[in-house]
This record gives sequence, structure tokens and C-alpha cells, in this order.
Amino acid sequence: MSDAMTSRAAPLRMRPRRLVTPDPLLPREVPPGTEAVVVGGGIAGVSAAVVLAERGVRVTLLEAADHLGGRLGAWPERLPDGSEQIVEHGFHAFFRHYYTWRSILRRADPELAFLAPVRSYPVISADWPAEDLSGLPAAPPLNLLALAVRSKSLTSRELVRADADTGRALLAYDRATTYAEYDDLDAASFLDQFGMSARSRSMLFEAFARSFFCNQGELSAAELVAMFHYYFLGNPEGIGFDVPNTDHATAIWNPLRRHLEAHGADVRAGSPVTAIEPDGGRWRIVGDDGDLSTAHLVLAVDPGALTAVLDRSPATAAAAPRLARYAENLRVAPPFAVTRLWLDRDVDPERAPFCAVSGQPTLDSIAIYSRLEEPSAQWARATGGSVIEVHSYSCRLPDATAAGDALRRELGVLWPETTAATVLHRTDRLEATAPAFPPGSAGTRPGVRTDARGIRLAGDYLDLPYLSGLMERAAMSGALAANDVFAELGVAAEPIMGVPQRGLLAGLPRIGRPVRA
Repeated sequence: MSDAMTSRAAPLRMRPRRLVTPDPLLPREVPPGTEAVVVGGGIAGVSAAVVLAERGVRVTLLEAADHLGGRLGAWPERLPDGSEQIVEHGFHAFFRHYYTWRSILRRADPELAFLAPVRSYPVISADWPAEDLSGLPAAPPLNLLALAVRSKSLTSRELVRADADTGRALLAYDRATTYAEYDDLDAASFLDQFGMSARSRSMLFEAFARSFFCNQGELSAAELVAMFHYYFLGNPEGIGFDVPNTDHATAIWNPLRRHLEAHGADVRAGSPVTAIEPDGGRWRIVGDDGDLSTAHLVLAVDPGALTAVLDRSPATAAAAPRLARYAENLRVAPPFAVTRLWLDRDVDPERAPFCAVSGQPTLDSIAIYSRLEEPSAQWARATGGSVIEVHSYSCRLPDATAAGDALRRELGVLWPETTAATVLHRTDRLEATAPAFPPGSAGTRPGVRTDARGIRLAGDYLDLPYLSGLMERAAMSGALAANDVFAELGVAAEPIMGVPQRGLLAGLPRIGRPVRA
């Protein structure tokens, strides 16, 4: 166990922590002939496959879609003018404290030259002036002080009158204590008791909470506190992030596929798995490409897909009752919607390349792809147009077209110049694959290791021993799944870095009693 997990002292200095340290006395290479099957070619599955293959494991990677990437996937789209663009599931911010994910990405680009910083990323609203969260100091409490000083929404009176215990909870993240005190409370009620104005809450918290694919009333307050620590109060790198300067297929998935194949992996896209069956101490994977048998299986699929596979695998569910029970408890977040617009003109040159949005019924963020990635910029230069992507992180509309129509209308409310633009092409997607973290769900989610020997899980829905979020949680789970295979084989673990695991005020007593919903 790492120093970060055993220390009882609050982290007074913000610096990365070594969460997993390999034993130098153990070998790095696996025994000859070791093989594994990884089901799922998103961040979690590819991370597991990369770590395993580099140590000499013969990996077979199965992905149901015809491309790798999962919720970071990318595929070609033919435009009416005959040109081809690569489109994706949506904009993603590559934060600088995604240590595991960046380590995997360095296999594709050792210098991470394909990542470029986003200089400004305001939270915008139709009702209030924008809040720009970029450029804050990295370490707390300096980042909090700087935010309070320059915020247009947060007043000194609010800070003085804010509920002390709620503020303390944000600064005192501790895994056991935070979830014991706040997991039964929803994030909306937690923010209610903070006593902030509607403006401060909307501009500083709403966009942050919804970025985890849940509305405030459906998100555990403990998860909100944990993510606030992870992304803001305990982040040694600051809240700045980078984005790829080209499409995800070119920058990430094609190079990672080549890296895997160079290490002997068999990467099979368009290969859905229908069931898993016990096979005499091994596991038989039933799929459209025929059956495979393995002693080491990593299931790196989204929570809905995991439940579906186990429903079609009664013998496996019977052999792993705890896994089956956990899978039944998993909840999928409301669908997220992504609409990409190819417009016949550019937007205002003062618009930031990425904006979080507060106060709109559907729209949560806007990304100007023609100012972020070169393929879209080339199309915009050739046509005089622009490429805009709009997102809804928790969408209640019935289908992708309705969601796209609403996103288009709400974009016009915030950026009026887009209402006169002609849409030359449009793609709409609506997908429900993200995990939900509802109140009271702590302890009900599975971890990497299951009660079926040989089956490991990987994905951003898991209960991991170390704090992480979104893309990093997926990548870390994949590395931890690989490490569990290594532990069984008696070889050294993959090192894993992370943020400080406790808040500045962790361990200090509460001022009052917790408020329950």
C-alpha cells in the first residue's frame, strides 16, 4: 500500500503521489505462453491490453464497434461536399493530472506533441457574466483565494455567510469519512445547505456537477466532493487541460493499435461478445468471431453491457454470485447527446474554443473544433465556415434528432451569430453508456477483482482503491486489472501515480451534524 493511502497527515504540499510501486525483486516479464483476453476497446480495455502486452502477455482484444475508443472513439464522416472528416463521441478535456492515461498516451506519442493547451475556458450563461476558471494557481488554498478574488459571481458576503460545515467538507475529502457522511445525500441538497446564491451556484457548481453525466439531484454528494477534490482542491497540476490538435483516430487509436500489434496483440474490432461460460478452470468467450478460451479475462465494457453479458451467461453468474449482484445494482446515467455542426460561416472571433454552459435546459458545453484541431481548421479555411460541437451531458429528450434541434436552438441563444448561419452538415448522437453515481450507491459497485478467479473488470464505473475521475478512472482501472494478473503470476506491478488522496482539512472534526435528505 502506498504512502498516500497510509499517511494520516493532510497533504500540505500538492504533489503527485506514487500509489503503486513495483517490487524491484520481482521479474517484469510474465512466464512464456501467458495469454489474456480483453473485452472492450475503450480507454480501460486498451490501457489493460497495453500494459499486459508490453510484459509479454499474448493479448486478444475484442471490441464490438468497428473502431476503438469507446466514449473517446472516432470514425469517418462523409460531408455533402465530398470531403471526409473524422468525428468523435464528443469533446474531452485531457487534464494534466491524468497520470495513468497520459502514460498510456505516451506509447502513441512519447512527447505528447499532439496535445495543445486550452488557454481559456469560460463558464457562460444567458443571464450572468462569464466566469473564467483558467489561469488559477495550482495549489490550494491559493486557487480558492484567487477564485474568490476574481469571481464575478461569488461575493465576500456569500463567503462569510456560507455554511461552514459544507465548506469544510469540500476541503476535507477523506474516502471513508466523506462517503460515510455524504453518500446518502444528493448533490443538489448538499449545495442547498451551502447557502450560495443562485448565480454563484449556477456559474461555479452546476456545469461542474453535470460534467459527470448526472443532474445534481441524481448525483451522490460524496461523489461531488470527491471529484471537487480530484479536479480542483487536490490537483497538483492545476485545473488547466489540453486537447488533441488532430482527431482521436489519428492521434490516439491508430497509433495505440499499431503499438499493441507490435507487441504481438491480436486486435479485433467489430467483434462483439455475446456470453462468457466457465471452461474447466478457464473462461470461454462466446462471440461472433468464434469462441476463445482464456485463464485471464478482463471485461472492460460499460456498465449496461456488463449487465447484458452476465444476463446471457447464467453459468458464470452462478459461479460468481457477488459479481452478478454488483452488476444488478449498476445504474447507467441519462443519455448524453453530441451534435456537430458544419456552418457556412465563422463565429465571433472573440469566442473561446471551449465553453462550459450554465442555465440552458439541454446545452452543457460548446467546442469550436475549427479552432482546436487541424482537420476541422483545414475544412474551415477552405470553405470560410466553422465546425462547432455542442453537448448535453444529461439529456432527457427522446431521440438524437430532438436533442440536436434543442442544442442548435440553445446555441443561438448564447451565440446569436449562429442563428443566421446555414448548417451545411450535421451529425447527432444520443447514447446512454456512462455510469451513474446516485446517492446511496457507495459500496454497491464492483472493484477490479471479482469472485470468479480469472475475471477482472475495468471501467470508469468501478470502485477503485485510489481517487480518480472520468478518463483517468478508466485508464487506472485498466492498469489495475493488468496488475491483478501480474500479482497472480508473481511479476512486478505497473507503477501508478495519482493525486493526494486526502484534503487539506481531512481529519478535522465537523462543526455541526450532517444534514440528511
